[in-house]
Amino acid sequence: DIDHLNPRVQKELVEWLNWLRTDVGFDGWRFDFAKGYSADVAKVYVDRSEPSFAVAEIWTSLAYGGDGKPNLNQDPHRQELVNWVNKVGGSGPATTFDFTTKGILNVAVEGELWRLRGTDGKAPGMIGWWPAKAVTFVDNHDTGSTQHMWPFPSDRVMQGYAYILTHPGTPCIFYDHFFDWGLKEEIDRLVSIRTRQGIHSESKLQIMEADADLYLAEIDGKVIVKLGPRYDVGHLIPEGFKVVAHGNDYAVW
Repeated sequence: DIDHLNPRVQKELVEWLNWLRTDVGFDGWRFDFAKGYSADVAKVYVDRSEPSFAVAEIWTSLAYGGDGKPNLNQDPHRQELVNWVNKVGGSGPATTFDFTTKGILNVAVEGELWRLRGTDGKAPGMIGWWPAKAVTFVDNHDTGSTQHMWPFPSDRVMQGYAYILTHPGTPCIFYDHFFDWGLKEEIDRLVSIRTRQGIHSESKLQIMEADADLYLAEIDGKVIVKLGPRYDVGHLIPEGFKVVAHGNDYAVW
């Protein structure tokens, strides 16, 4: 329980961060429970330690309807993420974990893939507003793993990776999924596609279809990804595209 407004606390934490960067070799920070102290304080640490990358964990609840499912409109939720980045410095290295995308994706893969197209026709999470500052993920040590606080549907995890590894934003791979779940080869294949095609945090996303059983999107005119059990999509795929990865209810061209 640290008093982050105390000048001595700030001074010593900045010294520690700079030691980690210059002497140990770390070049990025993850701000745990970032909603526990102000963005103004986080800005002090970022500005005075000059990391190449910084990501904040701002985990707040989505807005839910009477049916217990997330509302279609989650603008206030992603606005909170955007506000934090703006206060810390939008032109600097600060980013946030895209909890909005995580929450919507959790539900969407359970037969509600229409959720992946917002009311403005764009992605409904932070990647729909400010993808360069959004770090996407499927699960982490809190939501999944042994804590299991908000886990992604276990039989649909690869749909989650097919989404984040082909879409804008900066995707983050969960250690457990990569090393313990036997998904290394499938995830590796998606990573290689992203790398080979030059997909990046600000890539252009065009959502082609978003129905209950089908989500289809094109990224940078180079990659097409399909989520969902519907197989009859050949007529929607432009000529010249070939399947390069596929698995349980997902495919990539």
